[in-house]
Amino acid sequence: YLFENNIEFFGDLQYRKINYKTYGITSDLINMRLDENYNFFNPKFGISYDFNPNSNIYFSFSKANREPSRSDYESNPKIKPEELNDFELGLRYNRKSIKFNINAYFMHYNEQLVLTGALDDVGTPIRTNSGESYRLGLEIESEFKIFDFIQFETNLNASKNKNKEILSMVDGSIYNYGKTNISFSPSIIFSNAIMFNPKDNLTFSLFSKFVGSQYMGNTDAVNSKLDSYFVNDLNVLLKLKPKQTFKTIIISGIVNNIFNAKYISNGYYYTYEDTWSIPGQIKTLDGAGYYPQATRNFLIGLSLKF
Repeated sequence: YLFENNIEFFGDLQYRKINYKTYGITSDLINMRLDENYNFFNPKFGISYDFNPNSNIYFSFSKANREPSRSDYESNPKIKPEELNDFELGLRYNRKSIKFNINAYFMHYNEQLVLTGALDDVGTPIRTNSGESYRLGLEIESEFKIFDFIQFETNLNASKNKNKEILSMVDGSIYNYGKTNISFSPSIIFSNAIMFNPKDNLTFSLFSKFVGSQYMGNTDAVNSKLDSYFVNDLNVLLKLKPKQTFKTIIISGIVNNIFNAKYISNGYYYTYEDTWSIPGQIKTLDGAGYYPQATRNFLIGLSLKF
């Protein structure tokens, strides 16, 4: 709804009804019988104000609900759906030589479906409910040109991602870890792209990405921590238009991780109870697996268009 030429309101109302009904034996020989009904109401409202044709400010609120997946039910038949209340406030600016968008957000969750870090027997990541949690952050996107042949693009996300309270079984008793970091949620993610076009048919691009440290679990365990990393990729694209046979010949080359960084971007984390080392005692232990990524590598491509 347009109040005036520069004030606009929008709204969206969504209702979803989901029914899960299953029966049968899982691969672990467990009788899986479910009959769950969910009724979700997901409203969304927002308002924006145009300062001029090139810039505006906006605010929005949205509510979203997400049902568990089939694999969630397999690992935990009593798992609950996720509820999210999302508040966003932002500023957009758009001109020929410069564009940017600044967006602040607060995402408040009830029973967020978070990764535990563990995998099931076929390698599927296991999720669980984390009670009350939130994500508070700032996103900045920009694109600008200094000259017609050089273009910069940047993207920054700085956030605070917290579970308000995590309870877990430790040595046979319930332990309260208090406020912890949400798994696989780095507080800083920054990417940058520089495109250089010395000729219309030739492009050099440098892509850089920094990812801050993160945890693979929700208890801030030392073994579950992944260190921050910074990688750079170089891409070259050449377009040729021959006079016969082919309409276009595209030659591309990319060198990934040009500075040969050694880093780990993912992995898994698990806990287990040791009941055999000391008879009569329960000891909770943990372990982790890490997925190291490739060092410097390259790819060359050729595309022919008739």
